[in-house]
Amino acid sequence: MTASVDAEQARARTATVPFWMSPPAYWMPPHLPLSAWFTHAPFAAWLVDAVRPASIVELGTHLGFSCFAFAEASKRLGCSTTIHAIDTWEGDDHAGYYDDEVYRYVRSVADRDYADRVQMHRGRFSDARPSFDDAVVDILHIDGRHGFEDVTADYEEWAGTVRTGGVILFHDIAETENGFGVWQLWEQLATPGRSFAFSHGHGLGVLAVGDISTSPIRALFEADDSIADRIRADFSALGEVVARQAWLEEQGDQAERAWEEVRTRARHEDELVARIDALESSTSWRLTAPIRAVGRRHSRRG
Repeated sequence: MTASVDAEQARARTATVPFWMSPPAYWMPPHLPLSAWFTHAPFAAWLVDAVRPASIVELGTHLGFSCFAFAEASKRLGCSTTIHAIDTWEGDDHAGYYDDEVYRYVRSVADRDYADRVQMHRGRFSDARPSFDDAVVDILHIDGRHGFEDVTADYEEWAGTVRTGGVILFHDIAETENGFGVWQLWEQLATPGRSFAFSHGHGLGVLAVGDISTSPIRALFEADDSIADRIRADFSALGEVVARQAWLEEQGDQAERAWEEVRTRARHEDELVARIDALESSTSWRLTAPIRAVGRRHSRRG
């Protein structure tokens, strides 16, 4: 087979693969802490591949899944990316409140596996804003407090940090109850040809900033209804694989904890039996046997 034939076949194979089904979309994140973002990991990897970001800012990190998904994708792709994870690590009325154990967990993973690309900023979003110049961020992920006024304030304060050609992600655009208001802001911002919405995984909105400079991002935003439906279906299916893996690992962890509890109880029972055997074989036990016998007879008479 000639080189020209090989090249032609390679082009034919490439032409039959949809632009959104790049290899990174199939990667499984190595860290799966509990998250409402599991099913968006394939799109996160695809997005990092498409944008090749130098800077990602995440408003709201919690247990770190989305942060680690961005970090892992950039690491595997060889991108010189810095992910700025901004959070108080105290919780809120939607995520619940928690102690420092969550912060320590995220810090331990970031330091061990992504020390060269994850920077953690502990505090409120507004306090961190002065540390970032305008037009320096490639991807802004807004996932903090989810009330309409809260997310609007986050967007208005941070949108200016994103360069032209960058994108802004809004999580939870499909949640319309229990005080969630991201959907309201999304309805105001979403524009045909400059935005894309996923409905799975509580919803994820993707918004263009300025001129769209990369072909995959332009193709995503300009997809017609039939292609858009295929994109949503494919990323939803790939996301379910990640969610399933997370569930399986959680079951494994629970099973291991259950077995450890059984082993602990068995050790305690063995220790108890050993103590009883030692007591019954002791001199004091033998010497007090008559007294115990008299006590038992009196007990039965009572």
